Parts: sequence; structure tokens; C-alpha cells
Amino acid sequence: MLRHVGEYMIRRCEYKDLIHVMEINLTSLSEHYSEYFFEELLKEFPEAFLVAELNNSIVGYIMCKLEYGFSNFRKLGFVKKGHVVSIAVLKEHRGKGLGTALMQEAINAMISKGCDEVYLEVRVSNEQAIRVYEKLGLETRSRLRGYYRDGEDAYLMARELK
Repeated sequence: MLRHVGEYMIRRCEYKDLIHVMEINLTSLSEHYSEYFFEELLKEFPEAFLVAELNNSIVGYIMCKLEYGFSNFRKLGFVKKGHVVSIAVLKEHRGKGLGTALMQEAINAMISKGCDEVYLEVRVSNEQAIRVYEKLGLETRSRLRGYYRDGEDAYLMARELK
């Protein structure tokens, strides 16, 4: 267990949780991934694949990966980055601080792994999520035109960790 948020518990995802994580992904987001993709991210970076749980039910998750690439802050050379691949909380559990808590714990895991930056993509229309990310210190670095399958743009948001 990493922390409590009211009645909710934030903890590391376990293999048995993946079916519930995939259900949340299907019902909450329009971007879906294969079972293999979820399994690989859990294997690759379990410290930042977290779930929010209430009464033994998974109600939210975050999954991240580690990458090396060009900095979102114009630093020279490659940097180690934590990429928030997907985060979702079931609609009836939103507004309770779970997204913030999941993000903060994932960022803590990225820091412990020596990441220089954290970044994510978010729909330009998702104002609630953008506000959460801004409160956590992420800033909009660019607009990705037609990023999503339905043609909506995304903001690339990032924060330096060191």
C-alpha cells in the first residue's frame, strides 16, 4: 500500500488486477490497448503502474513507462523520461483526488528511477485533467495536431523532475 485518499487505497497494480484495469480503460477512455501492452507495462515499470481501490474494487489506474529521448525542455542530448501512458478513474469516483494521488505516486516512482522529466498527452478538451496536471507542475509544451483517432488535438504536458 502506498497511501490512502479518504476511503480509497492507492497501491501497485498486480497481475490479477489487469482485467479490471482494462475494463476501466474501455469504459472511461477512447484509446484502448492490447492485453499484451498492459502486461508489458506492468512488467517494465511496476513501481508506476498503480491502482485506486475501494472495498476491493479497482476504480482507477495509472500506467507509465520509462523512455530515453530528446528533452521536452530543450536540453542537449537524450534524457530519461517517465511517460504517463494512460490514467483513468471511473466517472462515479472522480473529483475525490484520486487522479492527483495516482499522478503524484507515479511521479515519485519516476524520481526514484532517476527520471529527468515526466510527460503525457492529454485531449485539449479535457479541462479537468489539464487543471490536475497543472497543479502538479506540468506545463503545456506543444499542441499535437490530430493526435487522437477521432482527430482531436492533444497537449503535450511536461515537468522537469531534477
